[in-house]
Amino acid sequence: MSYTKANITKRKFDVVIVGAGGSGMRASLELSRAGLNVACLSKVFPTRSHTVAAQGGVSASLGNMSEDNWHYHFYDTIKGSDWLGDQDAIEFMCREAPNVVIELEHFGMPFDRNPDGSIYQRPFGGHTANYGEKPVQRACAAADRTGHAMLHTLYQQNVKSKTNFFVEWMALDLIRNTRGDVVGVTAIELETGDLYELHAKAVLLATGGAGRIFAASTNAFINTGDGLGMAARAGIPLQDMEFWQFHPTGVAGAGVLLTEGCRGEGAILLNSNGERFMERYAPTLKDLAPRDFVSRSMDQEIKEGRGCGPNKDYILMKLDHLGADTIRKRLPSVEEIGHNFANVDITKEPIPVVPTIHYQMGGIPTNINGQVVVWDGEKNNVVNGLYAVGECSCVSVHGANRLGTNSLLDLLVFGKSAGKHIVQFVSGYGDFQTVPADGADRTLARLNQLDGSKDGIYAQDLANDIRQAMQQHAGVFRTQKTMDEGVEKINAIRERVASIALKDKSKVWNTARMEALEVDNLIEAAQATMTSAAARHECRGAHTVYDYEHPADHPECPLGRNDKEWMKHTLWDSETNSLRYKPVNLKPLTVDSIPPKVRTF
Repeated sequence: MSYTKANITKRKFDVVIVGAGGSGMRASLELSRAGLNVACLSKVFPTRSHTVAAQGGVSASLGNMSEDNWHYHFYDTIKGSDWLGDQDAIEFMCREAPNVVIELEHFGMPFDRNPDGSIYQRPFGGHTANYGEKPVQRACAAADRTGHAMLHTLYQQNVKSKTNFFVEWMALDLIRNTRGDVVGVTAIELETGDLYELHAKAVLLATGGAGRIFAASTNAFINTGDGLGMAARAGIPLQDMEFWQFHPTGVAGAGVLLTEGCRGEGAILLNSNGERFMERYAPTLKDLAPRDFVSRSMDQEIKEGRGCGPNKDYILMKLDHLGADTIRKRLPSVEEIGHNFANVDITKEPIPVVPTIHYQMGGIPTNINGQVVVWDGEKNNVVNGLYAVGECSCVSVHGANRLGTNSLLDLLVFGKSAGKHIVQFVSGYGDFQTVPADGADRTLARLNQLDGSKDGIYAQDLANDIRQAMQQHAGVFRTQKTMDEGVEKINAIRERVASIALKDKSKVWNTARMEALEVDNLIEAAQATMTSAAARHECRGAHTVYDYEHPADHPECPLGRNDKEWMKHTLWDSETNSLRYKPVNLKPLTVDSIPPKVRTF
């Protein structure tokens, strides 16, 4: 059966939110409390969103354990971002951090406590006191299940505020009018296969990252970059997509995440000689250096033949010295993951780990109110009616490398600020705008291409080709040659996307159709990443290219970072597969700018 305009159901809401993870639910809470009619769409039940997998904590300079303030946090985040983060957004986030964490506590978040009842905080990679002098305890944690606790807390508050959840729905495309304003989305109800046009005064994308473009990933299977695909197809350029974070400690061979909280609590990384090698690379912060730095150090040890195991292809993380009681109190999930995925009892022996793709720093460009912006060569212009928050957005607080625990903070701060801005935007909106007659044409064409297909490529085979190519050509260490080859490979894979065939044409819970539609999003994220990476001729944060490496004392490009030519954000346009650039905002809101310097730890 083909899809036609006649069988599209149309509904109206004040706001449609795509994604019900941490950022989507923090925004929807703000909106529902203000009495707006909100539809929150999610491919999975809200508490199964990928925020559930965040383990370590949420950063805020509460100073419960030792002296701390927002300006130290601000400095760490800028330094962590390798000076690609926008300093106005970073100031906003770090200043707001204590407020949103205390607010979350009041919502009922079960944080770990100190004996005096204050929130327990643990050290975390890259977070320091007094501008890099020593590690600081800044991560507010609920054991090693912080994301899990946060999702449940936000979900309960949303139920209380009567948010409408549309569970097991998939949004497909944005609807824009002739002025370029966003006036709704098309979506499919997975249970029935029915197509809907959801008209709205504002649309918020909160779809999470696209970590599934890589073969080895800590991301859930749902993380297929749906928001990125929707934005790219609607003509909105994607920003800084070359920067992907490899988490240092994924379980070797399984890709499951072991939180940085392990090292925050005192775990250490060892090579095959039993040496704590991070002391060589980062004498001050050691195992708690930022993630890009630890991942590269681990990779270096493996490359130089000091990896562990029969194939010398992993590093060991040792936790047994912490004692079984501490592990069970602070890291219960890690102990469980050790048993289930590595057949290791971490209270008695070390666990094998390798750097694994974890987080996208880039995404849909936004301002601090969550409004999606498009750069015209001189300034950012707001796309009316469209917002983005969380991992799919790029307000650029993470720059070229995110500090651990800043992701949960990002979704709380900007989920709330976008929610507040949408309330104002909708209250002065008046009647709904007219939806163009061809608003669903792109979606109909995509669905009918699949439904009309007879023979062609299986969607998962193509998705696997994307993952293999990305893993091979955009890994922890990159070379110009492999990236250029990667661009050609991904461009060739793109040509094949139109040949995907769907054998099962049924409507009810057709997961094959969903996977085929997800490939349209995967290819946008992969092409944006590969094209942007091959064009950036320097080393910065998570983007390390052999060809451009230099020592720390190089006069122009210390550690390969070339500020003169490359301190700028990449913008990738899908339609033309071309790049533009815009400057990094080095001017904070109220304090002095932090000038670039060499990153040492």
